[in-house]
Amino acid sequence: MSLLSDYVKKEQLLKQLEEELKRMEGDQRLKSELEFKEKLEALMAEYGKTTRDVMELLSPAEGSQASAAPASSTGGRRKRKLKIYKNPKTGEVVETRGGNHKTLKAWKDEHGGDTVESWVVRTED
Repeated sequence: MSLLSDYVKKEQLLKQLEEELKRMEGDQRLKSELEFKEKLEALMAEYGKTTRDVMELLSPAEGSQASAAPASSTGGRRKRKLKIYKNPKTGEVVETRGGNHKTLKAWKDEHGGDTVESWVVRTED
């Protein structure tokens, strides 16, 4: 292909793309999206937020899992929730992240697992 014919084809392609751009610029949906983007960027600048900050605010579960996974040294395992139990008969309190607690096992043997689970005062992450 000669240099001149290549130039002419590129010129035609350029004209075609310019026509498409003009059509898009007239589209109200594009105008609305561009206006939203400008306002969002201004708001982010006003509050000193990055795109990553906004993404984490809008989808916190995805953001926290993605950022926590690489930092985890336990091979991706989640940290168990802290359960706080209070024996209503003795007032004794047990805090544990697993079921391998000596006092908790004794309570479950004596009172039953369902009963002891009903003694959960609160759960924390």
